[in-house]
Amino acid sequence: MNFKKKNLMKNRIFVSAFLFLLLWGRTFLPAQNTQTIESVLIQVGNLLAELRFDEAIALFDVIPSPERDTSDFRLLRASILSSAGRYEEALAVAEAVSRAEPGNDEAMYVISAIEGAMGRTGQQQSQLEALLRTNPNNIDALIELGKLHLRTRPRSLESAEANFRRAHSIDRTNVEALLGLGQVLRLKGAWSESESFFNEAVSLYPEHPDAWAERARLYRNAEFLVNALFDLDMAARLDPRNYWISIERGTLLLEMNRRSQALEEFDRAVSINPEESQAYIYTSALKDELGDLEGAKNDYAMLARLRPDYFYAFEGLGLHMMRTGHWEEARDAFMEAYARAPDDHFYALLASICWMRVQMAGPRQFLTQVMPRLVLDSPERQMFRLFHDLSAMSNPGERDMTIRLDRMPDQILKARLLFYMAQFYEIRGTINLANRYYLMIYEMEDRMRAIPEWRLIEWTLRSRNLIPR
Repeated sequence: MNFKKKNLMKNRIFVSAFLFLLLWGRTFLPAQNTQTIESVLIQVGNLLAELRFDEAIALFDVIPSPERDTSDFRLLRASILSSAGRYEEALAVAEAVSRAEPGNDEAMYVISAIEGAMGRTGQQQSQLEALLRTNPNNIDALIELGKLHLRTRPRSLESAEANFRRAHSIDRTNVEALLGLGQVLRLKGAWSESESFFNEAVSLYPEHPDAWAERARLYRNAEFLVNALFDLDMAARLDPRNYWISIERGTLLLEMNRRSQALEEFDRAVSINPEESQAYIYTSALKDELGDLEGAKNDYAMLARLRPDYFYAFEGLGLHMMRTGHWEEARDAFMEAYARAPDDHFYALLASICWMRVQMAGPRQFLTQVMPRLVLDSPERQMFRLFHDLSAMSNPGERDMTIRLDRMPDQILKARLLFYMAQFYEIRGTINLANRYYLMIYEMEDRMRAIPEWRLIEWTLRSRNLIPR
């Protein structure tokens, strides 16, 4: 299960049970126990707000018996155990309540939520459907089943709508039903009807950040970007520590071509959660583009640490390490990129070039292993052969490569190979020839700027005063 969704589910489990029990404690407990239990519940709420789950669970020992053995308190304990990630313990507690009280809707609902937090959506769905068979008007179950169907769209979109509409017919002011219907209708393209539900949610619950954020998504889809930004501003004001609202606001600002403001928003997301990777995908590229090269390098390094499967992070890190002449670090980064994207053989060549800056013959065996993976007689393989034979006294393939480059129809491939030809001359110390090839690429059509090597070409030419800074 997605980490964000899992945390939302954990919060949903706790909030429902906690508010119910706090009200229950005030209304029905014996007078001598009311103060003690309310005090404990308040302490539990404070600890949960600080994510101190184990301490919150320990407080249940303070609750006097027999109250702590009631089904309501046991279900609250199960909910907190689930929030702590102690799913098997949580499930055992909730299932024991359900066995003792087969008609207990809250127990069935808590079990379904724990199953969902564990990523067992099939069991979650079965539990919710069983609950609705015994109580077809259980709004919580209808809404959670609607959300579950919504996550498995498109085939379940109609089922999601049916569940949300039923929940809405039971309680027309339920914010979850309003937002669920708005989401379904947005996905179905019924934008006017979708807007009406979001408008109702915003009108009834102006302090609910999700109401504003969901309407912003609708406006963004409909290309009303100014309206979308206004709603996301409201959502961010109401929930300033929400990482994902910050990410959405940043991507919207990018879409509006407000790049400096977008970078500020993504940096804010990093400050909210520096261990989440998504923001670094944007900050690294934007800092690169806006001239903060050291910042870009640092963010690529963070992204590579947090998302080792994301080979573009290693590409960006490698390019920046080449820029600063950190050849061994650059080599290692490109080797990591090549390990994750073995069909992009230019990563292997970049790694080899960096290796040669430290030890000329170092990558020779590596190049020998890579070359058989390339198409025989392809220009890419011929370029690999040039570098493989670079330490030889003479290199007869050099002239053939230059003739082949002149006649090459694929301009993107030509641009990339011209870069490697420039690198070939760089390593040999023939800087004037290298510069000539860099300038040839720079003067090609603008679409060449999309090649990964472009940034190195630009940095090199600027550092040599061959193009304006």
